Amino acid sequence: MDVHNVEMVMSAVSPSQYPTDGRAEFALVGRSNVGKSSLTNTLINRKNFARTSGQPGKTQTLNFYDVEGKLYFVDVPGYGYAKVSKKKREAFGQMIETYISSRKQLRGVISLVDARHKPSEEDIMMYNWLAYYNIPVLLVATKSDKIARGKLNQSESIIKKAVDFDDENSDFQFFSSVTKSGKDEVWQWIEDRL
Repeated sequence: MDVHNVEMVMSAVSPSQYPTDGRAEFALVGRSNVGKSSLTNTLINRKNFARTSGQPGKTQTLNFYDVEGKLYFVDVPGYGYAKVSKKKREAFGQMIETYISSRKQLRGVISLVDARHKPSEEDIMMYNWLAYYNIPVLLVATKSDKIARGKLNQSESIIKKAVDFDDENSDFQFFSSVTKSGKDEVWQWIEDRL
């Protein structure tokens, strides 16, 4: 998709605040600092539209981005942040679960993991949880430019094995915000579900 118009239209913490126009939504989930903002900015051809933060756990609401009046990207709070209280983490978890498990407009989830490392416990839990709800998942391995070409297959294998990858409901894609590799494939996955 050729993107010219993007607007952050709302931040929500409960269903009463979600958009009501029925447009398709795609949620982006991942650990804090895994590269969600970088992926979003690359997909929408912007430098700093989605803010990258030096402070993990900065996003604390579901942020809805209207893309070309056709769909929404939903930026979900990052997980794995140490500085947020247990109570706050539980509230985030509840907010995310309510959205993902009940939102009819949700066409798929782009779940980000760091290509350089084995998925964390939280990454694995998130992936399995999405699988439990039968939600189409695109597992995106970010920062792939930092891996030698010859090691990509090994990295993919480690990630898929760790999350117990399901070929029927999931797809896998390497991505780099530096080289933009993977951008077209991510868009193709989104467009296939519109």
